[in-house]
Amino acid sequence: MSYLSKTDPEIADIIEKERLRQTNGLELIASENLVSHAVLEAMGSIMTNKYAEGYPGKRYYGGCEFHDEAENLARDRLKKLFGAEYANVQPHSGTQANMAVYFAFMNLGDTLMSMKLTQGGHLSHGSPVSFTGKFYKVAQYSLDPKTEMLDYGTIEEMARKEKPKMLVCGASAYPRTIDFKAFQEIADSVGAYCMADIAHIAGLCATGVHPNSVGVVNFTTTTTHKTLRGPRGGAIMANAEYGPAIDKAVFPGMQGGPLMHTITAKAVCFEEALRPSFTEYNKQIVKNAKVLAETLMANGLRLVSGGTDNHLMLLDLTAQGITGLEAETALGKAAITVNKNTIPNETKSPFITSGLRVGTPAVTSRGMKESEMRMIGNWIATVVKDVKNEAAIRDVRAKVEAMAGKFPIYPE
Repeated sequence: MSYLSKTDPEIADIIEKERLRQTNGLELIASENLVSHAVLEAMGSIMTNKYAEGYPGKRYYGGCEFHDEAENLARDRLKKLFGAEYANVQPHSGTQANMAVYFAFMNLGDTLMSMKLTQGGHLSHGSPVSFTGKFYKVAQYSLDPKTEMLDYGTIEEMARKEKPKMLVCGASAYPRTIDFKAFQEIADSVGAYCMADIAHIAGLCATGVHPNSVGVVNFTTTTTHKTLRGPRGGAIMANAEYGPAIDKAVFPGMQGGPLMHTITAKAVCFEEALRPSFTEYNKQIVKNAKVLAETLMANGLRLVSGGTDNHLMLLDLTAQGITGLEAETALGKAAITVNKNTIPNETKSPFITSGLRVGTPAVTSRGMKESEMRMIGNWIATVVKDVKNEAAIRDVRAKVEAMAGKFPIYPE
């Protein structure tokens, strides 16, 4: 930050404070991760200087030959990583990836069927505050109230009743394995398309730690910055037959110039994800999540569905008599970053909530393993069981900072 510290010391100071926050604490937000030095360098490169509207070989500006090379590499690597016939790496986010698929294959007013937000779905899956809830008729399925897991028989019954144009699977807060084949079969039975949003579990899907949706459902969308450990952005994969319609929906349908520095960084991320070490990393994410979940439950805390199969877990804090907001705030004081989250059959607002979402991708990126998860689980339990005990919170924070110092974000 040598240039920035001279030209804009205020911003340089903010960035340094954020660096220290990440370095000295534990990031347990399930949708966050730590990118590599290589991804950081690509993101901050001169590739940001260029407009490259269009696609490789068909741009609206001159001088794009090297941006064509970078985007082609990103697409080819992503297809290899997931076994996809077609890929588009231009969406700026996961929501815009979803938007492109909807725009390509749905008309305004068509029925979109998806998981309810409070049950673990995502805003872009039909929430009334999202464009999806405004543009489409929305039918939303819930989890089984007893198991707190997906009930494919009930989902099929709803699909037969609602006859959706698009059936969406995938979630932002679902700790269990998703049966993509079952969802596609339900969609086929009612003449619908099926889209899997694997934003959270993309790294797990790419490495076989979770079943892969690509080649199973009609469309797969993802972000690139969660378990894929890349820059913040989105991507779409599908069979080749759907490619032209998706390309048109992305550009010129909903975006102008692509962020070429981000696409270049996506290419770097996909190359890193093709390495054998990335598979081991994703296996460790799940091992860590299971141990963390077991530790929390051993401390008497209730987890939605009774555990986890992937990288995240949901704590139900009803028995503790506190809200997700109170727990998030107290854990933040202890340098443990999590997010308040709705739970199935939520009774509080999304700004308050009855639960916490906790995930292991970022701490796993730092090299932490099962023994550290046991300590972290005990620390979380200590705080959430007595959120007003400032002395206990200070003690946990000291232990967190001591551990964090042993696992640098960017080892020299």
